[in-house]
Amino acid sequence: MSKKLDKIDDELAAWIVRQKIFFVASAPLDPKGHINLSPKGGDSLRVLGAMDVVYQDYTGSGAETAAHLRENGRLIIMFCGFEGSPRIVRLYGQGTLITPGDKDFEGLANVFPANPGTRAFIRMAMSRVSSSCGYSVPFFEIRGHRGTLDSWADKQGPEKLAAYRQAKNRKSIDGLPAFEA
Repeated sequence: MSKKLDKIDDELAAWIVRQKIFFVASAPLDPKGHINLSPKGGDSLRVLGAMDVVYQDYTGSGAETAAHLRENGRLIIMFCGFEGSPRIVRLYGQGTLITPGDKDFEGLANVFPANPGTRAFIRMAMSRVSSSCGYSVPFFEIRGHRGTLDSWADKQGPEKLAAYRQAKNRKSIDGLPAFEA
């Protein structure tokens, strides 16, 4: 059974930042639209406060989360304890898409390692934090960071990345606006 927590305290914040993978889910308002669930990893999430987190969003083949946030803001982030004690933590809230040119972009960029593939930051103001047992979550060993996306972004350079985002990231698979031209 899930246990509602008041906030992210220091112990939970430390546990969250030790996780090597987390999952982000969002959905459009249209019940016929596609729900999105994306794995995220690397050193790409920060706990900014008791009810405030942000993650670094990299250039990818889709832009579902961005489109859903622009439409309705609903977001959930889930962490699973694949090492150590079994645990699942879910963060529920309203996400904000912060893109280059937004007033908070540079400040957030300074909180993360530089990455040529960064296209945005997703900041979430949480309305609920919950924890559950995670007894059925298997153990996994993380072998390391997969550098493929970073290498690809490096090879593209700023101009080709901009063209890629223009071609692939302007709209969601349901046609919702995601990243502006």
